[in-house]
Amino acid sequence: MRLTILASCCALAALAAPAMGTASAQEQRPTFRTTTGRVVVSTVVRTPQGRPVTDLDVDDFTVMDSGEERKIVEFSADPSAVRLAMLVDFSGSMDVAAKRAAAQESAWHLLSWLTVGYDEVSLYAFDRQLQEVAPPSKAPGDVLQHLERLEPYGQTSLFDAIAQTGRIVAGADGSGRRVVVALTDGADNASQLTPEQVSGIASSVDVPVYIIVIVSPLERAGGSTVDDAKYEAMRQGPLRNLARWTGGELFVAYGPAQASRAARQIVTELRHQYLIAIEPGTRPGWHPLEVRTRNEELVVRTRSGYVVGDRSGVQ
Repeated sequence: MRLTILASCCALAALAAPAMGTASAQEQRPTFRTTTGRVVVSTVVRTPQGRPVTDLDVDDFTVMDSGEERKIVEFSADPSAVRLAMLVDFSGSMDVAAKRAAAQESAWHLLSWLTVGYDEVSLYAFDRQLQEVAPPSKAPGDVLQHLERLEPYGQTSLFDAIAQTGRIVAGADGSGRRVVVALTDGADNASQLTPEQVSGIASSVDVPVYIIVIVSPLERAGGSTVDDAKYEAMRQGPLRNLARWTGGELFVAYGPAQASRAARQIVTELRHQYLIAIEPGTRPGWHPLEVRTRNEELVVRTRSGYVVGDRSGVQ
């Protein structure tokens, strides 16, 4: 089916600020936000071996803004609901070598790690254009049923679709840990935006982007791994950089085991993000951010920066 347009691909316009609605006390995201003079920095901390670190407090963190230390004005380490926007590639390239079935399998694994009736999931699909297929609803929703009805078609605007979905998620009412998870074969042949531009947009609205690269079962040829330079390049290339700059990560799902591990890591990281708020700088333009921990051996992942508007303040 031909996907209908949801929003213009010209995502270089003014960045949308996150909007937060009401929720129960258990699900409430801390009420600081950029439009009230706060920059929220969602941060994941792991050991060098990859295990999540969930017992740090505010004194364990230092935030550097454009090379200068910023005072942490608010802090939360409380687990909260995950608000997952699943972005699925349904361009023509996904209709090759059983990639469609592999994408559905990865979607199932993501849903299986969400908490029924507590977490939230929505579904977006794209080829050259973006479509909201299923609006946000309590997990598991009817995502899998919608995926079964979609037919791959058209060129691929992966970078544009990630940018649009990130801005939609950031502007939606509600509380919880927000995220875009893209399921794709990694091809992009029609985007107007570059990975660097997309990462800047997603970073500025504090929406991490996780990317799961779909590998067809036929490519595995009966093996457990694929010795293919293409996937190694993805692990080190623009897609991985895009994810990392937003505070997310890239995974390659060679099969069910890898897809399940990726889904588990994504949801676990989101559930245990540290939410840190700082006062924004006054200089207009891009402000690079770095978050450090007292223990220098720990691995910290967060968004790469934020934008201060010329007249409208922090965006």
